[in-house]
Amino acid sequence: GETSTTWPCSGAAPPTSSWPCATPTLSVRTHRPWDSANRYGASAATGSATAQAQTGGDGSLQELRELAMSETRQPLLATSGTLGGMTDPFEALVDRFALSSMEFERKLRVVHADQPCWPTPCAEWNVRQLVNHVTRGNLNYLALLRGGTADEFLALRDADALGPNPLDVYATSWRECAAAFAEPGAFDRILDYPLGKITARQALALRTTDNTIHTWDLARAIGIDETINPALVAWINTHLNQIYANLPATPVSPETTNRFFAPPQGDPADNPSPQDRLLHRMGRNPDPV
Repeated sequence: GETSTTWPCSGAAPPTSSWPCATPTLSVRTHRPWDSANRYGASAATGSATAQAQTGGDGSLQELRELAMSETRQPLLATSGTLGGMTDPFEALVDRFALSSMEFERKLRVVHADQPCWPTPCAEWNVRQLVNHVTRGNLNYLALLRGGTADEFLALRDADALGPNPLDVYATSWRECAAAFAEPGAFDRILDYPLGKITARQALALRTTDNTIHTWDLARAIGIDETINPALVAWINTHLNQIYANLPATPVSPETTNRFFAPPQGDPADNPSPQDRLLHRMGRNPDPV
């Protein structure tokens, strides 16, 4: 039943966290069958979003209208397919960010009580740490938009943000981030991003890309459907160079330091699907485990 959102697991609890995990053994993972009746919900803190955002749905922006339009104060496009056909990489960007965030939230809602300590494709993070990274990312980008510095961003990059209700905190973080970036004039602000000064418009494109890839990371970690929204896959594949334009390190640059990006693993498969091509470019191994 949906009795808690603290996601406890064995091991000593960090003093600042209500979602404790022992240090995971990252080389070993044992999946158990997913039981849809044994998933975590959220408290009433997320309001209508908690009541309405379930694991079903077609992955389109249609269902995001009631969930996000009031927060973003921008009309959301009718379908995710519409997003996939656009040629301007920064068009409807708040919509794309909302879509990527809801996709992550859907996966997050089915994390089992015994899974926060499970390893993920990001070798340094277990499930809890991955969710914290994505949540903290939303908060840090919001802070940059409000005048925060790159040093502050990096100092808080791994700080715990989840508290007693990880799902509620994550859901609130992306909605507040979307609302702030949708404010008039927000996209034209210059942010002190850790990889260099960039517009808020480009920053949100980076955030959306990060969300999308980490959605796959979370799905693989907990053993559920790994399909990424096709419109987001098409957008990133088409515009990856523009999304990372003029940054000193990118996931596709031969000169990247791999400080922020995992390097591609081996050679891509012959005739890869768009999703597998994207995952390889972003340093993931899409082969079945």
